[in-house]
Amino acid sequence: MPLPPVAERVLPRVVATEVYFLPISTRLPLKFGAETVTSVTCARVRLRVEAARGAGVSGNARAEGWGETPLSVQWVWPSRVAYEERHECFLELCRRIAACWPSFRAEGHPLETGHAFLEGPLHDVLNGLNRERAGRELVPWLAALVAASAFDLALHDAYANLVGESVYDTYGPRHLDFDLRRFLEPAEGSDVSFDGKRPADYLARKPLTSLVAWHLVGGRDAVEPEDLDGTEPLDGYPTLLRDWIRTDGLIGLKVKLRGDDAAWDLDRLLRVARIAREEGARWLSADFNCTVHEPEYVNGVLDRLRATDPAAFDCLLYVEQPFPYELESHPIDVRTVAARKLLFLDESAHDWKLVRRGRSLGWTGVALKTCKTQTGAILSLCWAKAHGMSLMVQDLTNPRLAQIPHVLLAAHAETLLGVETNAMQFYPEASRAEAEVHPGLYRRREGRVDLSSIRGTGFGYRLDEIRTELPKPAAACG
Repeated sequence: MPLPPVAERVLPRVVATEVYFLPISTRLPLKFGAETVTSVTCARVRLRVEAARGAGVSGNARAEGWGETPLSVQWVWPSRVAYEERHECFLELCRRIAACWPSFRAEGHPLETGHAFLEGPLHDVLNGLNRERAGRELVPWLAALVAASAFDLALHDAYANLVGESVYDTYGPRHLDFDLRRFLEPAEGSDVSFDGKRPADYLARKPLTSLVAWHLVGGRDAVEPEDLDGTEPLDGYPTLLRDWIRTDGLIGLKVKLRGDDAAWDLDRLLRVARIAREEGARWLSADFNCTVHEPEYVNGVLDRLRATDPAAFDCLLYVEQPFPYELESHPIDVRTVAARKLLFLDESAHDWKLVRRGRSLGWTGVALKTCKTQTGAILSLCWAKAHGMSLMVQDLTNPRLAQIPHVLLAAHAETLLGVETNAMQFYPEASRAEAEVHPGLYRRREGRVDLSSIRGTGFGYRLDEIRTELPKPAAACG
């Protein structure tokens, strides 16, 4: 049955892009699996759209949107390839994507044009770069997604600014004359149907304005005084876990583990659980960072945790991505792990098709990230919710503008519990300008972040109030 026409249908297309590279150094190192992060480059994108047709748009109306993403090389592309080479590939992807968008002729709602870009031109960009790298390690698809995400965020922001609404108000029937069948297919054998469904049907009717904030306990973070080595910064921010819990009123701690040293992983969980209990933090999660290859490893750690400290086991809310990224290459049946704790896809959940594959292997939850595009996050959210999977929204240590779409996704997703947010741990000063306008987003108080300052059209950045100077664009196209 055809859907009724949309009264406010607007059909913009991208006419110009700019991308800026903003370097940040961490105040403390952050360990990701086998690698350690000490700096990151953020890609900030301005994207201009033009709408020649559509109700409510007169003439060739234009609007602009903004997006930002940290280009986390070590998370996206774990490898022995030199960091500098991987980093330069990331920057080059951003430059090529910037050049590609104004020549991409698709027009319509950002779910349409964003999805079309991901399915076509983005593959062309990545394949072109990899052809030029013949004989060297291929740049992974996840790198292309993260590089594309700032543009995709800006696309959703621009559309919402054009129609004068918030981004999440554009995901319902007033703006979409198509349903989710255009993009999604139910799992085989399920009774799920996307007939007549839009994203708004899977989003919170009353989004939260305050979220529980999960703190990241990195693999090199100081948990006890004996972990200090004298190189810690004296900058007024906490260093020890106990001080973070007291200062920010934390109740949720995400613990990074090694995944190749079961004794270390168990000891880390026990130490963090003991401090959490003593300081009043109630919940833990465990992130094995894709370094495990057999379910028995995770099961062994969990079973020993339960035997050694049953209260700590009870406080462990979920386990995140123990196994390798590539589900097709590593189709591990994870049902024995999921029988012990909720098990969340993260790095593997590039899109809803991989979420579907993960569900067939026994995964029970999805960790959404805006750094894999807003379009992809929304579609994965809808597929996962329709099939009864639990949701979390996880951080990529999002500073500056990147924090705002990140927490908005969590507010609308109805997550298991709050949102992971840790940029204030690793580079708090990077967001000083944004924090003057949104103080509750860049500091955690009573274990929560406050979204009440977000308002206006688009993502509600309030950019005209944020005093910041950008460098010359690294690429300007259109």
